[in-house]
Amino acid sequence: MDGGAQPYQYLRRPLVEPDWRRLPGWRQVTAAQWRDAQWQRAHCVQGERQLRQVFGPLLTDRFYDELAADQREFATMSVLVPPHMLNTMAVGAALEPAAFTEAFLADPVRRYMLPVRTDRHPSWPSHPLAARDSLHEAQMWVVEGLTHRYPTKVLAELLATCPQYCGHCTRMDLVGRSTPQVAKTRLVLRPADREEQMLDYLKRTPSVRDVVVSGGDLANVPWPRLESFLLRLLELGSVRDVRLASKSVVGLPQHWLQPEVLAGVERVARLAARRSVNLAVHTHANHAASVTPLVAEAARALLDAGVRDVRNQGVLMRGVNDSPQALLDLCFALQGEANVLPYYFYLCDVVPNAEHWRLPLAAAQRLQEAILGYLPGYATPRLVADVPHVGKRWVHQAVGYDRVRGVSWWTKNYRTGLELRGGAGSFGPDGLGRRHPYVDPVDTLPPEGRAWWAERVERASRGGEFDMSELEEGE
Repeated sequence: MDGGAQPYQYLRRPLVEPDWRRLPGWRQVTAAQWRDAQWQRAHCVQGERQLRQVFGPLLTDRFYDELAADQREFATMSVLVPPHMLNTMAVGAALEPAAFTEAFLADPVRRYMLPVRTDRHPSWPSHPLAARDSLHEAQMWVVEGLTHRYPTKVLAELLATCPQYCGHCTRMDLVGRSTPQVAKTRLVLRPADREEQMLDYLKRTPSVRDVVVSGGDLANVPWPRLESFLLRLLELGSVRDVRLASKSVVGLPQHWLQPEVLAGVERVARLAARRSVNLAVHTHANHAASVTPLVAEAARALLDAGVRDVRNQGVLMRGVNDSPQALLDLCFALQGEANVLPYYFYLCDVVPNAEHWRLPLAAAQRLQEAILGYLPGYATPRLVADVPHVGKRWVHQAVGYDRVRGVSWWTKNYRTGLELRGGAGSFGPDGLGRRHPYVDPVDTLPPEGRAWWAERVERASRGGEFDMSELEEGE
């Protein structure tokens, strides 16, 4: 008896590097130039002028007008896109201005790398509870740039720049150049002093065994400086896991293919192996189109240099990867073709002007269920919510969920650094018993839910404050 087709049909799709010479500004670019990391950095797109140099007449004035309007009115991140990443957008589009512009606007990678004003939700561009540092990472700094949030893990932000800026960045309060909407927080210590303070804290805190080294992005740290920090980090006997976080494996893979960088990675990996420390690289891909042969080559080179794993931490976003087809296509491209382990997909954080990207919790729960059974168990990503004051939680771990108001509640089994120090944001001795709220995008709610939030926004506009007790379960 015919049981019908599978909901998802797997078909192996070999990776393809899009031909950059299809674009007017890159017709004379050689393969050697394209593989050169310094050429890629020197030709990053930072605004309209560079976009026009690449696309010529293929993008209409309407697109440039909407991009400029977004930067003036909404953008929390400035424009910075490496050629490699830009080349994965609108692949196969007709090379005629109206058709190309339409395809470019619809492109999923473009949606989060080059947002325009028409992307933003007209009524709810931000959630009423959106915050620039929505996860309170800076409040949990034990020294500048070192967030001690979980009992055994820390996040070390070595710098505040990246080779590319994603519109949905969770660290939009710190990373990148200021925009009209966001005057960025700045790191003030000299890099050497900041790193010294980080290492000193870790020496004094042997309960920390897992260090995520990030930023910004490690690819912007001069390699000799980064290698020196990592070798000193590996000398600490309490450190058993080191994770190097770099979007550039996907956005600028040429960086990791440089001989001097790979030689340095190999030296670090050898020391990690001698000390039985798990060394991994974490990257950031959100759509299958961004996984190309150069990405696979960079991941393979890192593994061959001795890195234990290359893993992906993506973000769930509307219009990018919010269908089982798109998510599974990405996971199979990563796992099957690029040697990158699908690891986490986060719900987009509640940062300003991000509502058009965010999914409601229920949609993420359906996606988690839809992708089970297709990938190997170890390569099936966990879909997680990063809940303020709680941390990462699988999307099915909510202990309560009001779908009308779009509020879910979450518990935790440890105290954050804020609670241990008793500072602002601490919940006192009852912190472990507290149920913490997380919010869905307002525009996805039923009419009564949208009205509930609109009433509170209107009240706040009259000078009142939002009463967080209204988000307590059962209220």
